[in-house]
Amino acid sequence: MALEAAVTSARAGFACMFSTSDEYESALITARRAEGRYGSRFEWQPVLLGGVACILLGVFLIVL
Repeated sequence: MALEAAVTSARAGFACMFSTSDEYESALITARRAEGRYGSRFEWQPVLLGGVACILLGVFLIVL
């Protein structure tokens, strides 16, 4: 009996708490964000919008 209990306990130690790799990756990213590894996110959309607006303005002024 004690040997069977030890085997069951040892097998439980090797069990993975994630059923899929997607769950593991999600938990890993969440933990890294909580640690602050990724830093602050810089929003590129306003910068790109401003750049495109400047280019279009330049093209418009050249055409006139």
